[in-house]
Amino acid sequence: MRIRFSDEAKTDLQRIGDYIARDDPKRAVSFIDELQQKCLSLAASPRAFPLVPRYERHDVRRRLHGNYLIFYRVGAAEIVILHVLHGAQDYAAILFDDKGTN
Repeated sequence: MRIRFSDEAKTDLQRIGDYIARDDPKRAVSFIDELQQKCLSLAASPRAFPLVPRYERHDVRRRLHGNYLIFYRVGAAEIVILHVLHGAQDYAAILFDDKGTN
């Protein structure tokens, strides 16, 4: 199954890398690589990780890596990585709009 990173997910990864690089540029590179590998490994078993609680109707799943959550949607031919967010962030406000239609 193909993995596609949304523009938002790409931006998230860039921001995470920039933040970590302030203290440890080498670790920033290796951590972003780890996150990307976790995303790519979803192709082997895309439904192995749970749907986001209370938002199951949106068919968005999440996978944990350290303090970060990888949010994704499984389609017929591809997996779309929607966002990669720190666990302390209000992911519901980012992923789901006021009408709950994202």
